[in-house]
Amino acid sequence: MSYEKVVQADHIIVGTKQTVKALKKGIVKEVLIAQDADAYVTDLIIRTAEHENTPYIFVDSMRKLGKACRIEVDAATVAIIR
Repeated sequence: MSYEKVVQADHIIVGTKQTVKALKKGIVKEVLIAQDADAYVTDLIIRTAEHENTPYIFVDSMRKLGKACRIEVDAATVAIIR
């Protein structure tokens, strides 16, 4: 179901730096985080999402998350924006 959210979303942001920026702007509806991504990357996203009171969920695979975004590389984080 989580991957379907990404596929069905009108607007998404892929990547850690862009997700953090969007979170700080307050335009993120929800963040998806791959469990197999480095904690160094995901910890920053989790802290920022919690600080901004934005919900986040975990998905099992960076590869599947990238595929859901229709990109050729793995994705550690994806933000669904308003």
